[in-house]
Amino acid sequence: MRRSRPTALLAAALCAALCLPAVAGGRGNDADAHTFGVIGHSFDGKSDKRFKQALADTSEKTNAFVVVTGIKHAAESCGDRLYQERRELVERFKRPVIVLPAGSDWTGCRNSAGRTNAIERLNRLRELFHGEPNSLGKTTLPLTRLSMSPRFRSYAENAHWTVGKVLYASVNLPANNNHYLAAAGRNSEYEDRLVANRFWLNRLFTLAKGDKVDAIVLFSEGDLKPFAEPEPRTLLRRAAGVFDGFAFTRRQVQQLAKKFGGKVLLVDSAPLGKGKKPAIEWHGNLGQLSVNGEAVEVDVKPESKTLFVVKDAAE
Repeated sequence: MRRSRPTALLAAALCAALCLPAVAGGRGNDADAHTFGVIGHSFDGKSDKRFKQALADTSEKTNAFVVVTGIKHAAESCGDRLYQERRELVERFKRPVIVLPAGSDWTGCRNSAGRTNAIERLNRLRELFHGEPNSLGKTTLPLTRLSMSPRFRSYAENAHWTVGKVLYASVNLPANNNHYLAAAGRNSEYEDRLVANRFWLNRLFTLAKGDKVDAIVLFSEGDLKPFAEPEPRTLLRRAAGVFDGFAFTRRQVQQLAKKFGGKVLLVDSAPLGKGKKPAIEWHGNLGQLSVNGEAVEVDVKPESKTLFVVKDAAE
C-alpha cells in the first residue's frame, strides 16, 4: 500500500501541471502587445526552398513565435531521414517554432508492402517534433502538452502556451476530412483522437476562463468551417461518403465559444479563393483566419477592437 502513494502524488502533480498554462511575456499593457507568425503548408513536392525562405523571413522578425503547419509534401518520402532533416531545419531558426502535423506528413504513408503505416509515422513525428516540454528553434518557448495527462499520453502534438493575455493551442485536425476513413469496422485512429481533442478543447476553455485571458487562438491544419449551421436532424440515412469528419469538433467549438467571454480565433491552412489574401472573418466572438500556403504575421493589439490584425506583407 505504501508504494502506491508516490504514484498517486505523481499523477496529481501531472494533472496540476496540465491545468497551468505555459506562460511567456508579462501582464502589463506593453508586454501584452506582440506578433506571431503562421506558415501554411508550402511544400510543392519538388523543393523545400519556399518553406526555408518563409521560416527565415518570419524568424528574423520580432515574432513571439511561429507556427508551422506540416513538414513535407504528400509525394515526399515518409522515411526517418526526411523527418530528421526537417527537424534539423526547423531547429536552425531564431524564433520559437511550434510544428503542427499536416495530413500529408503521415495519413498517406505506406510501408514496403503497400500497407498503411499512418499511425506508426504519426507516432514517429510525435517523437521527433513533440517530445520535449518546449518549442523548437534557437529560442524556445515553454509548452504544456496534452501528453502530460496519463489518459492521453500519446497526443504530444496538442500543446498550449500563453503570451500576454492570449492562450494559444495546437489541435491535431488534418485537412483530409480529419482522417476519417469510410471503412467497415472501427475507425480507431479517428475515434480515439476525437476523444482526446474533445478533452483538450474542454480543458483549454476551462483554463482560459480561470486565467481570465482575452482570447483563445486554436491552430489546426484542417478547416472546421466554424460558421456552418448545425446539420438538421433527419431519420434518413446519409449517403455513403459524405460523413463530415469535422462535425463533432465544430459543434463543440461553437458551443464553447458561445459561453466564453473573450474572442476565439481559429487559424487553419485552408485554401483561399482566387485573388484572396489571408484575412480574419468574425461572426460574433468567433473568428477564422485561413492562410493556405502563405506565411502570415498577426499583430495582437490589446487596444484594438478586433484584438488581432493581419499584417500587410509590405510592412
